[in-house]
Amino acid sequence: MKNITLIIPAKYEKESLPEVLLELKKYSFNIVVILEPTDHETINSIKNFECKIIHQTKIGYGNALILGIKNVKTEYFCIFNADGSFNPLEILGMYNKLKKEDRDIIFASRYEKNAGSDDDTLITKTGNFIFTLLGKLLFRLPITDILYTFVLGKTKVVLDLNLESQDFTFCVELPIKAQRKNYKISSIPSYERIRIAGKKKVNAIRDGYYILKKMVIMFLKD
Repeated sequence: MKNITLIIPAKYEKESLPEVLLELKKYSFNIVVILEPTDHETINSIKNFECKIIHQTKIGYGNALILGIKNVKTEYFCIFNADGSFNPLEILGMYNKLKKEDRDIIFASRYEKNAGSDDDTLITKTGNFIFTLLGKLLFRLPITDILYTFVLGKTKVVLDLNLESQDFTFCVELPIKAQRKNYKISSIPSYERIRIAGKKKVNAIRDGYYILKKMVIMFLKD
């Protein structure tokens, strides 16, 4: 699907990312990989793959995604993990739902019927439930998995949001701003696979605090 660009933030994913890119060779997606210039091992692990590599001048998950979004030239973008937890087959379902229902952004969800996760824990599941509930109560968000950044949408829409979050608070800033601008958003069932290798970059307690703080600040600024 040449009208979709995958945005893949990668940090210390030398084992996983080559496997992900190898799986993606079956499709015709455009691919942009964003990483820190000092992450030489990950950079070297993908040098033989056909993808655009962008080096961050700053640090942070949100910073990588915003940088990637600004480099998308296609009509649609898709945020895609470098650890192998996302199934590329699901992108087609997300795209079809977006087109059929005339949506602007589709958020994948691990907590709907026929969905699930091999990588979720009690702590992350509980935290996600709380933040998703807050999203519904405070911002009327019609999504069921606010912290899961497997997202596909229209590039012009996401650029219009002027996203600013440099860290993991990006995951709540995106849907909240889209909802406030009256863009049409929806969710679709997804099954999260176990990561291929490496460790999660999210700290449940620290990043959970920052996410909660971000949601409170955005609510008060309404």
